[in-house]
Amino acid sequence: MATYTPKNILITGAAGFIASHVANRLIRNYPDYKIVVLDKLDYCSNLKNLLPSKSSPNFKFVKGDIGSADLVNFLLITESIDTIMHFAAQTHVDNSFGNSFEFTKNNIYGTHVLLEACKVTGQIRRFIHVSTDEVYGETEEDAVVGNHEASQLLPTNPYSATKAGAEMLVMAYGRSYGLPVITTRGNNVYGPNQFPEKLIPKFILLAMRGKPLPIHGDGSNVRSYLYCEDVAEAFEVILHKGEVGHVYNIGTKRERRVIDVAEDICRLFSIDPETSIKFVENRPFNDQRYFLDDQKLKDLGWSERTTWDEGLKKTIEWYTKNPDWWGDVSGALLPHPRMLMMPGGIERHFDGSEEEKSETYVSSNTRMLVPPTKSTNSPRKSTYKFLIYGRTGWIGGLLGKLCEKQGIPFEYGKGRLEDRSSLLADIQNVKPTHVFNAAGVTGRPNVDWCESHKPEVIRANVAGTLTLADVCREQGLLLMNYATGCIFEYDAAHPEGSGIGYKEEDKPNFIGSFYSKTKAMVEELLREYDNVCTLRVRMPISSDLNNPRNFITKISRYNKVVNIPNSMTILDELLPISLEMAKRNLRGIWNFTNPGVVSHNEILEMYKKYIDPEFKWQNFTLEEQAKVIVAPRSNNEMDATKLKNEFPELLSIKESLIKYVFEPNKKTSAE
Repeated sequence: MATYTPKNILITGAAGFIASHVANRLIRNYPDYKIVVLDKLDYCSNLKNLLPSKSSPNFKFVKGDIGSADLVNFLLITESIDTIMHFAAQTHVDNSFGNSFEFTKNNIYGTHVLLEACKVTGQIRRFIHVSTDEVYGETEEDAVVGNHEASQLLPTNPYSATKAGAEMLVMAYGRSYGLPVITTRGNNVYGPNQFPEKLIPKFILLAMRGKPLPIHGDGSNVRSYLYCEDVAEAFEVILHKGEVGHVYNIGTKRERRVIDVAEDICRLFSIDPETSIKFVENRPFNDQRYFLDDQKLKDLGWSERTTWDEGLKKTIEWYTKNPDWWGDVSGALLPHPRMLMMPGGIERHFDGSEEEKSETYVSSNTRMLVPPTKSTNSPRKSTYKFLIYGRTGWIGGLLGKLCEKQGIPFEYGKGRLEDRSSLLADIQNVKPTHVFNAAGVTGRPNVDWCESHKPEVIRANVAGTLTLADVCREQGLLLMNYATGCIFEYDAAHPEGSGIGYKEEDKPNFIGSFYSKTKAMVEELLREYDNVCTLRVRMPISSDLNNPRNFITKISRYNKVVNIPNSMTILDELLPISLEMAKRNLRGIWNFTNPGVVSHNEILEMYKKYIDPEFKWQNFTLEEQAKVIVAPRSNNEMDATKLKNEFPELLSIKESLIKYVFEPNKKTSAE
């Protein structure tokens, strides 16, 4: 199973109940992940919920509303967010009957703002949307099988309707814009830190105060409860193993009637349920039961760990130790509370002190982020600007044409790669969102040149590339670096014709030419830079058969060729993919070739069939070739599975040759 590793996570609503447990867990377990928390500190949030993380270096708190597009965009860009876990929502059903517009604003509009920001910034690799079991509506009393992830959504109250609406938006952005979304739908959660408008903390606080426990209707409504730490673990599993485009139920098969919950709390407080429970008027529509099928999440390796008795005891123990965690909550303890959820009111600090809400409050160990103001009526500009190095090179030139075609603003870098100050000047002048490096020395007319010009090759291919990567890292920019796959050769573990290709993590084994040596060296060093995407290009081919650098043009002009299968890169198909990779903020090493191999003879057969029926060529052996070239050439097969998984439409080398190179040229030759 493929696992996902985030770098910079934005958690919305993390001063609330469930999200604070998730945030604290991730901050504790993954010191390498940066966790940015965005919370507007509504009535049911509390900064004290994040106390365990307060002094962690990988934690930052920002006070703000997900409804502010400027703030959200600013955060995604300045914090290089690649992952969003979206918990922020109004969740209390009772409130939704009296204050339903607030639910629409928070749950639907807030989610929409986040999704649009993800689309615009184009850097999110996971968007985990937290929904609820209530979107399925009521489960029949006698149902033996729970709702599964493909069940119809039939919400029954304003709260669940807004959550279902938000889910539809998430799904639409996934489909329309390819946003990598995952949705979760969970049963009820309980445990420490929960605001006492919810059933279990409300009953615990009332029992502590010797007050009656009010039950809506006759108490026969059935609910499933999960302990908060088990749920936090479920989100940890979904973050790392969840599949994009999928929905996961977070549930339990163990169900309890509301009356049973009240009786269990009475038992643990040693009070008489007969005298302590009172029945009150039911709410407008009180779903009888929510029952989930959680097999899909279990298949990822998660399972519920905490028994009901154990979880309830831990929860009671926490509330008895922290009776004033929330300050005055008498309004929430009413049988039918109506929290007004208006701006203003009380701000609770990490240390428990309170003050009137101010607009700029932020925890003491973090700096407040204030987004730059934007004029709302300015015409829509492209969200990208590319800075490209290698203007006079083949790939660099093609990149500029592609940007023009796609309407992406770009400029070519003026600085020399090995001159740090000139690179900084370029970045300050251009203000790019991404940098592309297609510069470097491959040799004139071929790599043999490099054997007699070693200092020049080191300066361009090693020092220059590393300087550019370092400057980009310092400036928080992603560098798309066009490298080479000519750093491998067939060996016993990867024999010619076996279909076993070199993978991204394999160590280079070809040092036959000085060019390849420098390329292998710089690739190894670039592994230390997490802001670099290295694309291993091999034997590049384009539809321009007049270009002397085109591999097909080269071999069609040779007197003799070696017939050996190799991986190759069809630029017409792959260069647009590299622009998309930049927009997706992909990093690390990628074999940037079409899947499969093609031999020199197979290419020349196609050339004869499509371009020149009179064409003839001769073969010679590697030994014979060695006599006419200075440095040996790299021959290998690269495994393009990683790229194919990210771009399933990628064609195999032979299909791509026909579609992008030979078919278009066949037409022109016939004219």
